[in-house]
Amino acid sequence: MNQRRSFLKTSATGAVATGALAAPMIAKAQSPEVRWRLASSFPKALDTIYGAAEVLSKRVAAVTNNRFQIRVFAGGEIVPAFGVADAVGNGTVEIGHTASYYYVGKNPTFGLTTSIPFGMNARQMSAWMYHGGGLQVSREFYKQFGFLNYPGGNTGAQMGGWWRKEIQTVADLKGIKIRNPGFGGRVHAALGAVPQQIPGGEIYQALERGTIDAAEWVGPYDDEKLGLQKIAKFYYYPGWWEPGPLLEFYVNQKAFDALPADYKAALEGACHEADITMTAEYDAKNPAALARLVNAGAQLRAFSPAIMQAAYKASQDIYNDEANKLPEFKKVFDSYSRFQRDSSRWMRVCEAAMDNFRPAA
Repeated sequence: MNQRRSFLKTSATGAVATGALAAPMIAKAQSPEVRWRLASSFPKALDTIYGAAEVLSKRVAAVTNNRFQIRVFAGGEIVPAFGVADAVGNGTVEIGHTASYYYVGKNPTFGLTTSIPFGMNARQMSAWMYHGGGLQVSREFYKQFGFLNYPGGNTGAQMGGWWRKEIQTVADLKGIKIRNPGFGGRVHAALGAVPQQIPGGEIYQALERGTIDAAEWVGPYDDEKLGLQKIAKFYYYPGWWEPGPLLEFYVNQKAFDALPADYKAALEGACHEADITMTAEYDAKNPAALARLVNAGAQLRAFSPAIMQAAYKASQDIYNDEANKLPEFKKVFDSYSRFQRDSSRWMRVCEAAMDNFRPAA
């Protein structure tokens, strides 16, 4: 009898031990180690934009107990700044952080998910993407390139850039070489300027050497970091070509499909966090940066109504032309413009009224 009790006790102890060993082994099997590389289009010096990718990387690692890790590379480190779309699509990297309007040369439809002249502001872009069908129509378009997208931050309405001389009329734009990608560049070309597509990390050198006469980048905080005020003193507003530019995370479709469901959820949640963090950070940092720039000698200038009207007309002509030529552009643009029209009706009633009110004191 004593031997039987001893055997049962030993067996029970062994079963508990086996269970204890099996549990982590099962957990390990359910939580594979995944290592991804993220190619950014932006230099590390532009910490708010580049930083969105680091926000994503840290959050994904934190919620997966470091079993899903995403290593971030700045623009040019492993792929060219404007090569992110191709790198993600062909699987060179699993994920990228970029501005879609860098790729309008592939297809003009890319421009619609970043920003277009006189398009939606940051809040409208977010609403369209998450609740107005923007993600659905853009993912349908991106599918042919081998990736899906997530919103990855918004700078808010941008400034109109740094100019060596004052621009008062449309005629003053003739022959001006300006760094301006996407549809903004096409509108500038229609007005007589000569747009250039230059990565953010090369803007200062191009302006300093006279390769360009004017350069737009983002807004006070990032512009101050680039030091553009040292070369061109006239600081124009508003950046009518980028009223609410959205950055995006591109994710290789095959790599995404191979992720466990909980890792997909972790990635999606991290994208959301990076998205809202960027806009909040810019809204907090731009006011003080603008004051510093003005105190250092930057001269604020507003684009004239004549330039704004001419640019608006040129932009509408370009959109109509593209919609007539490209069915995919028309599909995304119809969704975009319909949402903008309906959203603007509301914003004019209440939001704009509050924003435009200024107390006497």
